[in-house]
Amino acid sequence: MLATVLSSAMLGIDAYIVKVEVDVAGGLPYFSTVGLPDSAIKESRDRVTAAIKNSGFYFPPTRITANLAPADIRKAGSAFDLPIAIGVMAATNQVKLESLENTMILGELALDGSIRGIPGGLPIAITAKENNIQNLILPAENAREAAIVEDVNVYPVASLSEAVAFLNLEKEIASEPHTINTDGHTESSESLLDLLDVKGQEHVKRAIEVAAAGGHNLIMIGPPGSGKTMIAKRIPSILPRLSIDESLETTKIQSTIGILPSDTPLVVTRPYRSPHHTISDAGLIGGGKMPRPGEVSLAHNGVLFLDELPEFRRNVLEVMRQPLEDRQVTISRASASLTYPANFMLVAAMNPCPCGFFSDPSRDCKCSPNQIQNYVSRISGPLLDRIDIQVEVPAVKHAELAAETTGETSGHVQERVEAARQVQHQRFAGTTIHANANMESKQIREYCQVDDQAQDLLRVAINQLGLSARAYDRILKVARTIADLDRNPNIEAMHVSEAIQYRSLDRSFWKK
Repeated sequence: MLATVLSSAMLGIDAYIVKVEVDVAGGLPYFSTVGLPDSAIKESRDRVTAAIKNSGFYFPPTRITANLAPADIRKAGSAFDLPIAIGVMAATNQVKLESLENTMILGELALDGSIRGIPGGLPIAITAKENNIQNLILPAENAREAAIVEDVNVYPVASLSEAVAFLNLEKEIASEPHTINTDGHTESSESLLDLLDVKGQEHVKRAIEVAAAGGHNLIMIGPPGSGKTMIAKRIPSILPRLSIDESLETTKIQSTIGILPSDTPLVVTRPYRSPHHTISDAGLIGGGKMPRPGEVSLAHNGVLFLDELPEFRRNVLEVMRQPLEDRQVTISRASASLTYPANFMLVAAMNPCPCGFFSDPSRDCKCSPNQIQNYVSRISGPLLDRIDIQVEVPAVKHAELAAETTGETSGHVQERVEAARQVQHQRFAGTTIHANANMESKQIREYCQVDDQAQDLLRVAINQLGLSARAYDRILKVARTIADLDRNPNIEAMHVSEAIQYRSLDRSFWKK
């Protein structure tokens, strides 16, 4: 007898419909799974067999064939355990076939019949809605994230026996309530670190405010202990609140690779990723036999912090060029070519030299000029050109550390940042651009016009610093953001002057 169960599989960060066809026929006992399954799916036959028997159901000692259609796409993971088990039981008249209509089923089975969570609950629910599938049976720990999607009834199950009882109308299971408000913005999290904790470094705080207001990439250069990492960790607290669309995108990525906490159905704070400098290019960009998102995609709509930037391998840093420009990354493999979103704010930190004390007035640097140049040159010019703001972070003086006075809270800075972003949203309405940092040449010519005085400043900067054409555009973008923070529709000389000051590496180490 043949039974068909609707299920789903992941392809990148999106899901697609998979029909699990189970045929129970006469012959010697044999259980085969076809349809380009990976090892985890091939092993499901042992989990399914044990789960059915240990749940007190009948397992037929005959030939069983499970086909995963479409059969020309390779499938991975253990989420097909439950639909295969339900298919076997439906083909042996233990589950009503009519109950499987308009119902999608996924879940990993333990040997005792209990059901474990799977990755991708949210994108699977989105696919169910797009295909007008009304009912979705999922592991209990995936139900809350899937219930974000409206017009889909999500039924959480904890065991195979519970799923069978529900399908046979022997037990009622309440659908997971849809409690997410999808209007407007998500709420800011009060658990974020506050900029108020940072003493001194007022010019650095100003730099990160400008960076956050325009979505600009930022690098901080300073000696050890000057507060670079401390400041970087607080940048998410001043970024604009996630819109509901951004929140859904971020949740979707985290759900796809299974790092979304079961008690967090919707991500409401911007991601902050800080990979170690030993990371591989595949770990940073994404990859694998079945390509998975890397750190640049996990930081989508948030911050990617690279501490000790020169310590990262050169090839790892260079592969970031495409996502920094295109705001997405494409990974091509023989099995598939997938594109992941990667619209992140790059924040990097580095010492000015190998010992870390170059230009520090309180401690002597022991590095030779050649050592310093070699150290800083580990960061290529093309990569540096893609970093809009470069700011020096000097060691904090004792007077600033001991001072009782405090600066602004992250909430106050965030208000100014959101006001500047609102100006940019209105400016770029109807386009795919959301912030000044994303402007292309056409938008720069249209929105970054400067007067003669500002043009003279730019001319002097280019001649003295030897800036590239890309660096010239970066200065104009940053100046546009500074003007937006001032609520000034025009870019004036003082805005350009401040933007030029945010080219520290050009003024010092890369000066020809």
